[in-house]
Amino acid sequence: MLAQAVEHLITNIVDFPDDVSVKSHENPRGELLRVRVNPEDIGRVIGRNGRTANAIRTVAQALADHKVRVDIMDVRKK
Repeated sequence: MLAQAVEHLITNIVDFPDDVSVKSHENPRGELLRVRVNPEDIGRVIGRNGRTANAIRTVAQALADHKVRVDIMDVRKK
């Protein structure tokens, strides 16, 4: 559910919503959400001085009942 919520948030702020992918991984330190977006949208998702990325991380942590880390990466076109 957490990955779907983060994906919903991000798809609404990017220009290429079809390129958004959120994968959830469990590790000993908590849950890791790997967010992949189109390279042209990376600036939009990170935001000025990382404000948008921090807001996404805050929302993810508020929705979770455990430790969550959100990594934002770009998808390279082949």
